[in-house]
Amino acid sequence: MGLKYIEPIKSIILLLLVLMSVTFTFSIWTYAPQLDTIEQSPTVDISIGASKKVEDIIKPYKFLIKYDDSLNGTTEQEWIDHILKEMDTWKVTQLVREPNEMNKGQMKSFFEQTNQFTLFFQGEVPLPVYDEILAIVDDQLTRIPEFSFDRLVVRWNPKEIAFEAHFINRATGIHYHGKIAASDTMTSYRQIIREGEKLPAYAEVNAQDSAYLAVPAEPIIMLQSTYIQEEISPTRFRDALFNDPNAVRRSQVDATHEEFGDDHALLGVNTETKMLNFAHPAAFSGEPAAYPSDLLKDVIDSINEHGGWTDSYRFSYIKPYYRNVKFQLYIHGYPVFSEPPHTGTTEIAQYYGVNRVFRYIRPYYTLDVSLNDEEEELPSGIKIVNELMGIENFDFGTVEEITTGYIMKHDLERRIYIMEPTWFYYAKGNWVPYILQQGGGEQIGLE
Repeated sequence: MGLKYIEPIKSIILLLLVLMSVTFTFSIWTYAPQLDTIEQSPTVDISIGASKKVEDIIKPYKFLIKYDDSLNGTTEQEWIDHILKEMDTWKVTQLVREPNEMNKGQMKSFFEQTNQFTLFFQGEVPLPVYDEILAIVDDQLTRIPEFSFDRLVVRWNPKEIAFEAHFINRATGIHYHGKIAASDTMTSYRQIIREGEKLPAYAEVNAQDSAYLAVPAEPIIMLQSTYIQEEISPTRFRDALFNDPNAVRRSQVDATHEEFGDDHALLGVNTETKMLNFAHPAAFSGEPAAYPSDLLKDVIDSINEHGGWTDSYRFSYIKPYYRNVKFQLYIHGYPVFSEPPHTGTTEIAQYYGVNRVFRYIRPYYTLDVSLNDEEEELPSGIKIVNELMGIENFDFGTVEEITTGYIMKHDLERRIYIMEPTWFYYAKGNWVPYILQQGGGEQIGLE
């Protein structure tokens, strides 16, 4: 009798077990515990200063215009911005390369011709980057080799009121030229050519074996400015440059040096000169940059990512072989150079490696508050030329440019920066200050 019910009882027990398993599985799938909301960690703000467009960073420092009977020019930024605004309405067409490179003499003769104006750039500007400022139409940039220039000459035809552009690299002698299509040719002619007649007089330097030089014929009025020593906390750069700021260790090296570092990168801080030196060794590349235009864009983008334009800096130097790009500090439209021995403290320099920054050297001070501005008169460029040519054992033929700028003096005791108006000449790859009655200066600045 008992054996008769064993099999049904087994079936019932098995069914109950299956139902319990299904019930537990459903409960697990549908279970939603009531948990407190986890607040997201705040994002670190790495916008240190400003982000800038290419046209704010790549700017000429001098404008020179030559007529049949006069030569005029300026370094005033307001006027140069006026020129660039008008040129923004232009497009360059039919861009072609001259078959032969120009030598020093041919280049000098070219710059001496009339009915043209010249824009002077401190560094060699890759043409594909400048296309964002002065448009080059069609597919011309894709079919020509990578090319950089440091002088942009615009010629006009007085009879036809037509313009043509000439891009010249003084180091290589390579020369491209093209036609200019202006949205309103007559307006451009009035705004630039006619208005240019009102600019201060310049004089060409007629020295044998020298490069083309033109300097102001009259004394120059500049502002001597004094700024309070202000700084941006290096920890903000730490947060911007390291992948995980929380993993960074801080150490004091000595009285004026400290370091931030993790297992991959190191940030050195000089608290006296207010300079940062960041290195990420794994990003090193021994290969030259294939295209200067890509290198310059990568560097600008990397600085824009953390708003690294803390003051007015402009593109001043590029060395694709070393993947090196520099930007010069400017105030009142003039370049600022540091006083020896603290060279480089008025520059942002970057070495761009494999898909990221390899080295990054820059100031962390900022010129925010000016205590006072006083007018100061500098002698004419003609006087500077005459003195330079009179220096014994000085090879004037090595001088490639003469212009005005500032020497930045750092008064540590008073915690101020003093900007001294100064004449500079460029020779053998260096900007050299020239002060009257001292017979020259010490080499500073670029390589």
